[in-house]
Amino acid sequence: MAPRSAPTARQRRLGLELRKLRVAAEMTTEYAAGLLGVPRTNVPNMESGRSGISPERVRTLAGNYGCADQALVEALAAMAADRGKGWWETYRGQLPDGFLDIAEMEWHAERLRIAVSVHLPGLLQTEEHARAVFQAVIPALSQADIEIRISQRMDRQQVLDRPVPPRIDAIVHEAALRMEFGGTTVARRQLEHLLKTSERDDVTLRVIPFKAGGFPGAGQSVVYAESSVPQLDTVELDSTHGPEFVDSEHQLDKYRAVLAAAESVALPPDASRDFIRAVATDL
Repeated sequence: MAPRSAPTARQRRLGLELRKLRVAAEMTTEYAAGLLGVPRTNVPNMESGRSGISPERVRTLAGNYGCADQALVEALAAMAADRGKGWWETYRGQLPDGFLDIAEMEWHAERLRIAVSVHLPGLLQTEEHARAVFQAVIPALSQADIEIRISQRMDRQQVLDRPVPPRIDAIVHEAALRMEFGGTTVARRQLEHLLKTSERDDVTLRVIPFKAGGFPGAGQSVVYAESSVPQLDTVELDSTHGPEFVDSEHQLDKYRAVLAAAESVALPPDASRDFIRAVATDL
């Protein structure tokens, strides 16, 4: 099978984790190839995500690398077993790969911890709000590009309707609530949508009011995606150049602390809903 031309972020992550296990065990690519009975050149392709690998081969490599963390091994094997194409692949070639990687990350997360200061979480946006957001970018997008971005953003929300959706804990700053993207009517409907979504059992929405003052990470939009094992967690950061994904142990520790700091100054869920209602009334 020919190597993949555009491996997804999840496929690259699986390969990276296998490489980390090999390097930690001080094993060569020749050794790994011998374990699997494949040419040596196959190993770099697997470790870059350009070639797939079966769950059985993941277990073979991990076992011979001396990995004693069985939960991690099984999580990696589960990643390898997921060979189907997600719904987001229908957008490949129409949108930047980062858009697809965000959807893939959300789909496979067990919990999403979100903290935003200016923009509302994509999973909680209405179509009208999303359209206003995409109309306010530089350089300006064509109407066709705006519509495809809106379509993909709305499709991302189907993760909320999975039989077992990810737990969502979102922290939204008052600034994001008061940004009237699309005008007063659109903004009010967006706040009503937030209130409705916050009533779901699997969604917790909390607000940081202006009067809370400063806190670490105030200028960032952070999405922390929890996996079945903490070693496979991922953080997604928004930037003007597209999403950035970080997963080193140091960075994961940092953003867990950032989210904890945001939670410490946020209002409780019930008080947050009252706050959102008040903002909507002010519009």
